[in-house]
Amino acid sequence: MRELRITGDSLEVVLLPDAGARLHRLRAFGHDLLRTPDDPDTHLRDPFFWGAYLMAPWSNRVAAQPLTVGSATVDLPSNFADGTAIHGQVYARPWTVDADRITCRCQAGQDGWPWAYEVILRATVDDTLLGIRLSLVNRSSAPMPAGLGIHPWWRRPLLVAIDAEQAYRTNADSPAVAEAVGGVLDLRQLTEPALDLDATWTRLGSGGIRLAWPDIGVAAAMTLSGAASHVAVATPREPHATAIEVQSHAPDGLRRLLNGESGALAMLPPGEELVIDVALAVSRV
Repeated sequence: MRELRITGDSLEVVLLPDAGARLHRLRAFGHDLLRTPDDPDTHLRDPFFWGAYLMAPWSNRVAAQPLTVGSATVDLPSNFADGTAIHGQVYARPWTVDADRITCRCQAGQDGWPWAYEVILRATVDDTLLGIRLSLVNRSSAPMPAGLGIHPWWRRPLLVAIDAEQAYRTNADSPAVAEAVGGVLDLRQLTEPALDLDATWTRLGSGGIRLAWPDIGVAAAMTLSGAASHVAVATPREPHATAIEVQSHAPDGLRRLLNGESGALAMLPPGEELVIDVALAVSRV
């Protein structure tokens, strides 16, 4: 499998263009921060629970049943045990690599997702700073529902802080309206999240996301811009890792669009682009 290595003095990133251009490895000061398999082909056999992968043209779940959007019909197969269509279409497809060796792209759609689209990932490393730009471009002739995100699995033990005022308590059959954070949903201070969370935070503040790995003496500050407006967190007992997913919309974004609910997928005009920028600054602690 092809590997793209992007390195700085303190950071090493390995991308796999043949497995959704996902981050196979993110190493800071010699320590792996992501859940990384020994065999890169594991990403193709088990695509949802390793590394960090791009989600498009939607993030999280949508219904795996025919849904009418304008004059088009979305009819997606289920790809997850709960019967939903989850995390988009490009998380494990082969992507092409631009001449700069830091940009990957993939064209998809015109199937169960009736619109044509292109997704682009560009990764840069500058000493202790990782920059990731995610782009979703509508390549069809009609407006397209659009969602975008990135889904990293961070190794544990991990402390997390998310500057957010509201949360959707569950990502499965998520409520129409977010609630004020409280109890296990209040992650505004650096803490180890409770187990079995599967929720999404919104009303993000300027503090972004903070991560810390006390056992290896590494911390990271994540700054979000562009269409990044939601952060999903999953803390399953297995695998022994924590997902912190930057997204442009709330769970079940297509339902929200059709029902006029908050946090819906955007309607992206032909030729227009949806962009998320993530900056991850690592440090020793």
